[in-house]
Amino acid sequence: MTTAAEVVGMSASRLNRINPVMQGYVDRGRLSGINVRINRHGETVFDAQYGNRDAEAGLPMTADTIFRIYSMTKPIVSTALMLLLEEGKFRLTDPVAVYIPAFAATKVMGPGGTLVDQARPMQVRDVLSHTAGLTYDFLPDFESGELYRKSRLMNDPKRTLESLIDELATIPLAFQPGTRWHYSVGIDVAARLVEVISGQPLGTFLQDRMFGPLGMTDTAFGVPAAKLSRLAAMYGHPDLCAQDQTLLKIFAPESMGVYARHDVSDTYPTDIPDLFVRGGHGLFSTIGDYTRFAQMLCNGGELDGERIVGRKTLELMHSNHLPAALLPYELAGLPNPGWGFGLGSRVMMNVAEHGGLGSVGEYGWAGAAKTYFWVDPQEDLVGVFMTQCMVGIELPEQDLRSLAYQAIID
Repeated sequence: MTTAAEVVGMSASRLNRINPVMQGYVDRGRLSGINVRINRHGETVFDAQYGNRDAEAGLPMTADTIFRIYSMTKPIVSTALMLLLEEGKFRLTDPVAVYIPAFAATKVMGPGGTLVDQARPMQVRDVLSHTAGLTYDFLPDFESGELYRKSRLMNDPKRTLESLIDELATIPLAFQPGTRWHYSVGIDVAARLVEVISGQPLGTFLQDRMFGPLGMTDTAFGVPAAKLSRLAAMYGHPDLCAQDQTLLKIFAPESMGVYARHDVSDTYPTDIPDLFVRGGHGLFSTIGDYTRFAQMLCNGGELDGERIVGRKTLELMHSNHLPAALLPYELAGLPNPGWGFGLGSRVMMNVAEHGGLGSVGEYGWAGAAKTYFWVDPQEDLVGVFMTQCMVGIELPEQDLRSLAYQAIID
């Protein structure tokens, strides 16, 4: 229930500036529908929906619309692995091969396809911070990416997580562990570590330890038939996870103007939650569910009397883990000044370098279909943005950030 914004130090009239900006994206045909939510001091101060979850069917966006959240799966799975750290089940400096032995033999690809040994073993902290030597098949900047595409690591949803990671371990690393930051399937490895260390399937672990206690009733690796009518349709550029897809193809001149509805069920299915279990993407969620997860983080690991994770664990996760030589980190060749990277999430280090409103210590992440969230412990602020626009080049989430921060009046 929305509370009076002024009670928690925000201006309702300034928050209402969000409405014309978000509605503008819908009116211009850039986004079919949008969900936004802003919390301050644990209270919802702004909650609004715009446009349609299915434009062709004329179905409006609703507060309980279900979204494919793609890489916003990563912070959830990273947090899950850290629950096992709290129990003393592993250390961040442990070699991944202690738990997934196949990685002990993984080579590193050098110039011209030469193969060399790992200079030091890939560590658990490397997979969480994207410094493990892994990549993504849609990123074309390493020769090993072609091997990922041939192995269909991103577009064979009927392969189990175990078999996926076992095959990944046979592919040479793109670079020596710890020597650079590169966006990757590292959190998929983290997901498999959750299974191996806990002895439970990932979906079961998440339900028992996070989704159930937090009341995240619509978050899972599938969507039951009874809820399918609430699932948002996908629009935008072609499916990033499609076979042989790369960012270069998506953003080729002949593709730049393409903005259409897409069926992504072949790569992101709703009906095989026991098989389609991943760490880097794969979860479905609602804005209400994800806000509960984000609010738990902002509260230092607790929500409504349920302690999920320790405050000091979250402080470790959301500290910058990259040395100065690896900053600013680059994603798809684009630098991200002002940001560092923790264990599963970006971390704000310098607001001026970032060039937008925010706070030092703020953290969060985004998904390929334009879902986005941030947590600002300094301002006790949580923001969540959801739509379904594949690899969209518009930046409505950045507008939402500015509009949320400008409304703070205390």
